[in-house]
Amino acid sequence: MLWKTADEIESEKLAKGIHDRVMEMVKRREKNVSVGESDNFGNDFLGLLINAYRDSDEKNRFSVEDLVDECKTFYFAGQETTNSLLAWTVLVLAIHTEWQEKTRREVFEAFGDRNPNSEGISKLKVMNMVINETLRLYSPVSAVIRKVGKDAQLGRLVLPANMEVMIPIMALHHDPQSWGDDVHLFKPERFAQGIASATKYNSAAFIPFSMGPRSCVGMSFATTETKIALSMILQRYAFTLSPAYVHAPFPIITLQPQHGIQVMLHPL
Repeated sequence: MLWKTADEIESEKLAKGIHDRVMEMVKRREKNVSVGESDNFGNDFLGLLINAYRDSDEKNRFSVEDLVDECKTFYFAGQETTNSLLAWTVLVLAIHTEWQEKTRREVFEAFGDRNPNSEGISKLKVMNMVINETLRLYSPVSAVIRKVGKDAQLGRLVLPANMEVMIPIMALHHDPQSWGDDVHLFKPERFAQGIASATKYNSAAFIPFSMGPRSCVGMSFATTETKIALSMILQRYAFTLSPAYVHAPFPIITLQPQHGIQVMLHPL
């Protein structure tokens, strides 16, 4: 007889709970359309997924698993990666206060005391440099795994179909051959001329959200959320690192500060 561990039982329970919650939302929208309360499933992300789930073309139709997995992925991108990125960005700005001041000046030039808006967010060049350098040093996901679809030649290696390959994002981002001897230093100016110039046009050197057709669907969403939150923090506070902080990056799905990040806030 095979026995499931307590962790396996808890994992299955959580997976079922997530599945049931997503399907409750789907059925609620389907019901609204069927009784005439709405003429579509919504023009948001979930509405687009339901349209794919009910597509008349079987080749394009999403399965229930596809629908639920996409919802989980988007929630993950919107929560875990943003939390991780924002935490590490606050850390580096608390340490490098000169870059904090540069970023704050840019925020006030773009928004003044007003809440951030989409037009201004797109103009935050210094913040973009800071975020990219933070993503390089503290990428939310330290590695990704990909399955080989068919036999492939990689240099002198032959990768058989169905083999799983781990891509160590953190190692690529800390490779001196790509980034130089100062690879471990926080230097946002690397990205002053954009990502292509910073990586010397090696697209695989900087992949915080993976790359290619399997890159993270929530990439723009997560970075925009981070820019909005960081802008609102910088408008209200200056911050420095607390002496209580202990540096211990720890990968739990995303890269987290094991003991939290303690900063001292100074209202502006």
